[in-house]
Amino acid sequence: MDLFEYQARDLFAQYGVPVLRGAVATTPEEARAAAEAIGGRVVIKAQVKTGGRGKAGGVKLADDAAGAEAEARNMLGMDIKGHTVHRVLIAQASDIAEEYYFSYLLDRSNRTFLAMASVEGGVEIEQVAVDNPQALARIPIDARTGVDEAKAREIVAAARFPEAVADQVVDVAQKLWTVFTGADATLVEVNPLVQDPAGTIIALDGKVTLDGNADFRHPEFADLDDASAVDPLEREAVAKGLNYVKLDGAVGIIGNGAGLVMSTLDVVAYAGEEYGGVKPANFLDIGGGASAQVMADGLGIILGDPGVKSVFVNVFGGITACDEVATGIVQALAMLGADATKPLVVRLDGNNVEEGRRILDEAAHHLVEQADTMDGAARRAAELASRT
Repeated sequence: MDLFEYQARDLFAQYGVPVLRGAVATTPEEARAAAEAIGGRVVIKAQVKTGGRGKAGGVKLADDAAGAEAEARNMLGMDIKGHTVHRVLIAQASDIAEEYYFSYLLDRSNRTFLAMASVEGGVEIEQVAVDNPQALARIPIDARTGVDEAKAREIVAAARFPEAVADQVVDVAQKLWTVFTGADATLVEVNPLVQDPAGTIIALDGKVTLDGNADFRHPEFADLDDASAVDPLEREAVAKGLNYVKLDGAVGIIGNGAGLVMSTLDVVAYAGEEYGGVKPANFLDIGGGASAQVMADGLGIILGDPGVKSVFVNVFGGITACDEVATGIVQALAMLGADATKPLVVRLDGNNVEEGRRILDEAAHHLVEQADTMDGAARRAAELASRT
């Protein structure tokens, strides 16, 4: 789960990471009240889970509470890269002498944790890595020993932080590690970590991603999830225990097994080039032991997506027998009734394939047609999607 900036800021504060005063607002009036409580100049930041806020007009300065109210009124409701601004962070403004970068993350490729730090902060770190890779220190972290003072000093030295602020950054590095481990995060990032004109180090912006596998250890995080930021279909899929990700294409995809589904996405994208660039509309893996009800649930979600023009069901029967899949398709179409208006191309193979095909043949639903091969089914699904 990705946190909003204000949530990351609150988490930092709990662990003693230096942050500036701030409060979240959902109305212009709340923004004014927050600015009055803080006093002086404030910064108004759109709270969206995407980058590029500043360029889109989602970060503004205000000299007083009236200015904060006006900026919040303009910002609330605006669209930033497809994300609607429902709340803003009103934070104490700070002059900046230097901008740095610091993060901890899960390095899956090397099966370890990684610290990344640079004295070139305040910009996209990916660009720093490309333009000036030597300016970005990458230090592996042993999960058994973590980040003590010695390790923190190693990171600070590798990133070449100025001597004047080195001790402060060492302290912040240790506290950010306690955030990372204490919250079971897969990413804790501060960009920028700033030095103000008085020489004080402050975490001016924060990004945190929590590991959903550790939710059982953190019931206190349940309220951090923002349902409005999740696609309704993805939310419904989670509630039904389905592995579903919405994409922007027109061919709905259902398969059993992540590898098969990923291959199906590729085959559909390739076939779709012949029909004006038709693309997959989703990733949906019904798993290796899915029942007819799971199949019905998955199909119901995909057919509820207005962007879907056709559906490709690609199943290789193993633990999930083809007759179970076929029964699920028939049940789902019966439940949906008149709401089911999109054609389905079904490719079954493997365990109980003949019985599965027989079930579909006998049902003789006008929306369903069968294909013998994966490539043929993908091509037909792309063709059908291109017609509507």
